[in-house]
Amino acid sequence: MYGTSVPYSSVPYSLVPGAPASPVILHVPHSARTVPADVRTGIVLDDAALEGELDHITDSHTARIAAQAAARCAARPAAEPWRFVNQLSRLVVDPERFPDEREEMRAAGMGAVYTRTTHGEPLRPHDVPGAAVEQQLLDRYFHPYAAAMTDAVTQRLAAVGRAVVIDVHSYPTDRLPYELHGDGPRPPVCLGSDAFHTPPGLLAHAEKTFTGFGGTGINSPFAGTYVPLKYYGTDRRVSALMIEIRRDVYMTEPGGPAGAGLAQVAAALAELVETVAGELEA
Repeated sequence: MYGTSVPYSSVPYSLVPGAPASPVILHVPHSARTVPADVRTGIVLDDAALEGELDHITDSHTARIAAQAAARCAARPAAEPWRFVNQLSRLVVDPERFPDEREEMRAAGMGAVYTRTTHGEPLRPHDVPGAAVEQQLLDRYFHPYAAAMTDAVTQRLAAVGRAVVIDVHSYPTDRLPYELHGDGPRPPVCLGSDAFHTPPGLLAHAEKTFTGFGGTGINSPFAGTYVPLKYYGTDRRVSALMIEIRRDVYMTEPGGPAGAGLAQVAAALAELVETVAGELEA
């Protein structure tokens, strides 16, 4: 295995329970560095190059941010969020892409199964992986992850009547070549929203909560947020927001250690979670 930040078993994700009455799921899809050995054989990078690519592509320490935020919320009975954490690197599959990802992303080698690195170099032997290879990766890793995340949202709806998915991401200070729309502002905190699934109140709470980091932006350099396809565009009981923290705010780039800013980010995220939970209690 490559990377040890998140233990890996045969299950490519973990669901960490929160308060039974909490609607919030902190979704952490890109924090892990683990690449199973059988997947590693299909990657053309040598070991040093792979570690370098993991430094750039991984949202380092975001699982730790989510865990610390959840711990801060634990004192309030209904506030502790649930956490859905990817245990594998996004170089295996990217669970936030769709299998039929739009053509521009696939053309850049950044569909559900990546074929190019962050700097446009070959990651797998061909720009378009063999259909059998791609399907195998989707069947083994992508579809079980998507089904489990859908189930997690369904459970929150059944328990409390709504679900709030908060995506926890980070992004580099300087634009990487793979960013197709990265020429806009790069604020300390980027908030990704969806016209259907992000209520104005949720976005306003996030803007207020993260204002102390030197500014927030909306949908730049990354836009949108994650909602399981079963509910996407059809069920307003499912709210969603993406939190993108610029990496210099809390860590040494590209893949170095976390700094003092991590605790501050976790505290702000906890405050947002508690606000959402408090609205439900009210």
